Amino acid sequence: MLRNTFAYLQIPAFYLYILSVCYSDFKLKPKHFLHVLPFLIANAILIPRFYLVDLASKINFIVNRQNRIELQFNHVLFHIQIIVYIIAVFMVLKKAKKLYLENHAGTSINSYNWLFQFTTVLTFLYSVVLIKNIFKFSEYQNISEWIKIAVLLFQLILICWYLFKALQHPNLFRNIDSKLKLVSDLILEEKKKKQLITIDKKDNEDLLKLQQYIIEEKPFLNPSLTIQDISNALEIPVRNLSLLINHQLNQHFYDFINAYRIEYAKKILKDTTKNDLTILEILYEVGFNSKSSFNTAFKKYTNSTPTEYRKNL
Repeated sequence: MLRNTFAYLQIPAFYLYILSVCYSDFKLKPKHFLHVLPFLIANAILIPRFYLVDLASKINFIVNRQNRIELQFNHVLFHIQIIVYIIAVFMVLKKAKKLYLENHAGTSINSYNWLFQFTTVLTFLYSVVLIKNIFKFSEYQNISEWIKIAVLLFQLILICWYLFKALQHPNLFRNIDSKLKLVSDLILEEKKKKQLITIDKKDNEDLLKLQQYIIEEKPFLNPSLTIQDISNALEIPVRNLSLLINHQLNQHFYDFINAYRIEYAKKILKDTTKNDLTILEILYEVGFNSKSSFNTAFKKYTNSTPTEYRKNL
C-alpha cells in the first residue's frame, strides 16, 4: 500500500525535473517540499483503518477496496494532482520557450520542442491510467487489468525513447535564467509607470548601432549567442535591447539573429568559389549547429530548402 502511494511523488518529481531542465539557475528550495503534501495526505487517511490494524483487517481492507472511501478519495486526489501538474508543466514550457526565443539565438529550442512532445505523450499515458482506474472501481475489473498490462508496455517504450533522446542530445538543456522577464511583462511594467512604449530618437540610434554591429562584427556566427552578449558589446541594457528587438521590431531575438544567418548563408551559396562546401559545412559556418533548425529557418525566409536554393541559382 505504501509502495502504491509513492505514485503521488512521480508527477511532482517530473514537474521539478522540467524546471531544472528549463532554467540554468534552478535549485531545490524548502518550498519545493510542499509537493510532498499529497503523498502525506494519502498515507495519513490510511492510518486508522489500514496501517494501525492487524494483518487480517489489512487483507479485508484490500479485498473490499471498491467500497473503501479512503481508496476512492486517494484515486480522486491522485487524478486531480495529475491534471494540475500537467497544466503547470505546459505553462512552464510555454514560458521557457518564449524566454528562449526572446533572449537566445542558439539551437537549444529543439530541447523545448522535445520536452513538449514528451509531456504530451506523458499526458496521454496518464489519461489511459485514468480510464484504467475508472474500470478498477467498476464491475469490469478485468478490463482494468488488461489496460494495466498495456500501460506497463507503453512505459517501457517511453523510457527507451527518453533515453534515446537524452543520449542524442545530452547538452541541449539548462539555458534560461529564471530571473529573466518576458517582454510582455516588461511592457506592463512600463505602462504601470505611465511610460509610453514609443519609438523615440534614442531607440532609432540604438537600432542603427545594433544593425551596424551585427553587419560589421557578425556576432550571429556564434551558435550560442545571447542577447546578453550583444548588450555587453554595445553597452545597451538588456531590458532596452529586448524591448527594442522583441517589441519595437516585433521579432523574437531568435528570429532576428537567424535572419542574418540565413542572409549570410545565401551569400555563401551564391559564391561560385565555395561550391565545394556542403550544406552541413555552410550551416556550421553561419552559426547553426543543427541541420533541422537550419533547414526550417532557411525555408521560412526563402520558401525553399538550401539544396533547392543552390540548384535554382
